Amino acid sequence: MSQELEGNCLIAQSGGPTSVINASLAGAVTEALNHECIEEVYGGLNGIKGILNEELIDLAEQSQQTIRGLRYTPASALGTCRFKLKQSQDFDRILEVFEAHNIRYFFYIGGNDSQDSANKISKLAQERNYDLRVIGIPKTIDNDLVATDHCPGYGSVIKYVSTLVREVSKDNEAMGNHDLVYVLEVMGRSAGWIAAGASLAKHRDDPGSPPHLIYLPEVPFSVDKYLEDIQRVLNKEKYCFIVVGEGLVDENGNYISTASASKDAFGHSQLGGVGDYLKNLAEERLGVKSRSATLGISQRSAAHCSSQTDNDEAFMAGAAAVKAAIDGETDKMVTLVRAEADQYLCETGLVSLDEVANGVKALPESWINEDGVSMNFNFHRYAQPLIQGEVEVPFSHGLPQFVKLSDNKVPKLLSAYEL
Repeated sequence: MSQELEGNCLIAQSGGPTSVINASLAGAVTEALNHECIEEVYGGLNGIKGILNEELIDLAEQSQQTIRGLRYTPASALGTCRFKLKQSQDFDRILEVFEAHNIRYFFYIGGNDSQDSANKISKLAQERNYDLRVIGIPKTIDNDLVATDHCPGYGSVIKYVSTLVREVSKDNEAMGNHDLVYVLEVMGRSAGWIAAGASLAKHRDDPGSPPHLIYLPEVPFSVDKYLEDIQRVLNKEKYCFIVVGEGLVDENGNYISTASASKDAFGHSQLGGVGDYLKNLAEERLGVKSRSATLGISQRSAAHCSSQTDNDEAFMAGAAAVKAAIDGETDKMVTLVRAEADQYLCETGLVSLDEVANGVKALPESWINEDGVSMNFNFHRYAQPLIQGEVEVPFSHGLPQFVKLSDNKVPKLLSAYEL
């Protein structure tokens, strides 16, 4: 066991939120309070941007009721950002804030780009001989982080999407007469994990149950095949329920549709609109009634339909990050490891941030059926355990009640920083 560092810890959240990202925060805070070498537990507001602006709050002063309430509260309680550290001055400022507040442990809850930022901060601290331990905590509904079996946030989003498919399909069944197409667009820029997850909605004893067609970024899109697929379904069923990932591409690798020509801070295209495109194709070329819906952020905010397994694992990942840092680990990200057993069992591991940063884990081709629009047993065996159990969200006057962190600001010690 490595020598413990005496000092304060800082936890921040980054990127798109999930319905269980705050469970990871609760796990990290709960574990940090158990170690005497951690003197203060701070939270950075709005990710890296908040750290640059020296906007920190005292998490140790939050009530235990609030920390427990994070387990069922969606979105990022600390606030989030999509901000790329570019200038050397940005990195210098991060270390300046860390030194001013004696931050010796840094935990960053986020996806690919966030782990890259954590890695660069850690490397700079080592170059400057500043004792700092950095551990990444995985988070993404996209489930595309490499080196981890799955990501906190994924089980909950596919539980919600699959539930929605079952609910909406009952309406489609009532309205359709072999002439109705419904297109549901879900998130997933580079990988089709979420769209694939919708296949869990299918009833095992009814191969004709929805979703009838799933279009993934991993399978190049063909207009002719798409129209043939729909016609094949409508010949048998009263309606055709389609799920499509927003990152759908053609045979040349070009996105089928983008909401705009804009890109985010990390250079990623801003996607959206593929559902409407597919809806219009069916309507214009086949002459059928067609509707489309884009879930948008609702799919990552649905705490009322989140997975208890996902929630427990998110909490476990947060706690494991703190334990690893106390034991002397740094430059690592916590991973979820599926144990080889007859029954599902998940443990935590560690992987180098170098291996994780900016990587993308694609959906295995062997899990996609030859028709290109459905998933096989291997995927279902992988995904089914992740959606088990329901999180008990407290309700008041008929509506869910969530917690909010109190504004216990840590006094600023430095001059303002211009972003």
